[in-house]
Amino acid sequence: MIHLTQIQFGYNKKKPLFTDLSLHLKPGHICGLLGKNGAGKSTLLKIISGLRFTQQGMVEVLNRNATLRDAEILQELYYLEEEPYIPHLKIKQYEKAYASFYPHFNHEQFQELLAAFEIENSNAYMDKMSLGQKKKVLIAFAIACNTAILLMDEPTNGLDIPSKSIFRRVMAQCSNEGRLTVISTHQVRDLHSLIDHVSILDRGTMLLDADLDEITDKLLFCVKEENESLGEVLYSEEGARGTWQVSENPQHLPSSVDLELLFNATICNKTRFRQIFNNQ
Repeated sequence: MIHLTQIQFGYNKKKPLFTDLSLHLKPGHICGLLGKNGAGKSTLLKIISGLRFTQQGMVEVLNRNATLRDAEILQELYYLEEEPYIPHLKIKQYEKAYASFYPHFNHEQFQELLAAFEIENSNAYMDKMSLGQKKKVLIAFAIACNTAILLMDEPTNGLDIPSKSIFRRVMAQCSNEGRLTVISTHQVRDLHSLIDHVSILDRGTMLLDADLDEITDKLLFCVKEENESLGEVLYSEEGARGTWQVSENPQHLPSSVDLELLFNATICNKTRFRQIFNNQ
């Protein structure tokens, strides 16, 4: 569905942001695109949506060249930026103006999502709303477009704790085998229990790109006292219950992925993670 093959991109020719980066994402997944601030997550989403052009490599979306931005791609791809332009329109006017661009837009679903986010006044002007309220309306609209590909850049920024819980619930409900959702964030806790695929970006390369099933098969997440010598420890961190650690999992023992521990372990052990997941 999304295929990036050996792309190179940079805002400065002497200092490329991406070098030989490849990424392949399939439908039926909610992918968490993780990385430090400045790692290029937003730029990568713009490349996928055809808003940035690579210097080298191929970007294919829905079996088409993404840089063409033709109707076949645009009507099946929705990109929610972190800080999108908000016109001086009422919610119902925004819906009327933009929904027609997306053939699968569901007006009833949009109203249900607004209700779930406790947005009650469709006559409210969007540019006069708080940041959190704006985000709720835009998230509801993005989901209701029912595009094959949904790209979201830091969607939980500006949301309070209850709204983040609602966001996770509605995103899980709208997931299906035909849709691919990519959520970029540096707040990994917000994606806990939601995503089933992890892509970690660092210094212009993709350090990790794997489904959660593969991650739990190859890695063990546990408290040190429970399993002290089951595999090579890749990362450890002190917590309230003791020392949490990520280790290799030669015995394929079950455990639950902790996204924050996974991210820190990957950043601290780049070479070893490439060997574990890419057979290098």
